[in-house]
Amino acid sequence: MNIKNVLIMGGGLMGKNIAFVASSAKEFDITIYDINAVDVHDGIRTNTKQLVEKGIVTEEELQERLGRIHFTQDLESQAIKDADIVIEAVFEDMDLKRSTFAKLEERCRKDCIFCTNTSVMSPTEISRDLKERSRFCGTHFWNPGHLIPLVEVVRTDATSDETANAVMEFMAKIGKKPCLCNKDVPGFIANRLQHALWREAISIVEHGIADAATVDIAIKNSFGLRLPQLSAMENADMVGLDLTYNIHNYVLEYLEDSHKPSPLLTKLRDEGKLGFKTGEGFQKWTEEEKTKCSEDLNTYLIRMLYGK
Repeated sequence: MNIKNVLIMGGGLMGKNIAFVASSAKEFDITIYDINAVDVHDGIRTNTKQLVEKGIVTEEELQERLGRIHFTQDLESQAIKDADIVIEAVFEDMDLKRSTFAKLEERCRKDCIFCTNTSVMSPTEISRDLKERSRFCGTHFWNPGHLIPLVEVVRTDATSDETANAVMEFMAKIGKKPCLCNKDVPGFIANRLQHALWREAISIVEHGIADAATVDIAIKNSFGLRLPQLSAMENADMVGLDLTYNIHNYVLEYLEDSHKPSPLLTKLRDEGKLGFKTGEGFQKWTEEEKTKCSEDLNTYLIRMLYGK
């Protein structure tokens, strides 16, 4: 399928970031739809300020890209009728997502590809009531969407090979690193891996093995450093599957395998200690520390991705 017209449903943070990323390929014309009036150009400028300041994107390039990003509140607009691919980025609400695609199915062409940007909800369930379910898949952009390379392309129980291949190709064209999740399972690929680590990290704190700050120090200064270059499956092959087997044969029985949230996590939640939101979670956070943590993340990602 020849994709030219890209429609983003939802003008929030993720929607604007996805539109900016899509504009990296000059062949695409992008429209953001939202029920509310949204200054998408101003939002994109704010989100990409660091990229411009560091010279990764010039002001001239940003202006050209913004010129290919449009906005509409009109569900009957030509941009919706002409869309070749739709990426939905509305709130994480099942009924809202289903109703959004129901409206789109009434207005878009039958060969238009439908994608849902969800990190937790089942694309199969979201697409349940659609007539043309073979053209539907999940596309999980990771936040911040304009920096994190990964997009998980998630098959539903009805996604056609043609749809999956077209979406994988589209994501590669806009500079993303797409990976295909062959089964629609909770957490897809990366969140399952991430939360397996979080479960063990929280368990270590809960059982008094180390405090939260120490756990983070251990991660950041050991295997966390090499993960971008040497990940789990490569590392297992590198050290040898015989050694990997021996380690697992010894250590796995001691690792956390609870299927419920940690009692410590539950206790903190019940006490209203919610992390950045309240200034205290596993650790205490000042306003300055919260701001620095968020800014340092973007600075780190830009340095890792662009060397600046």
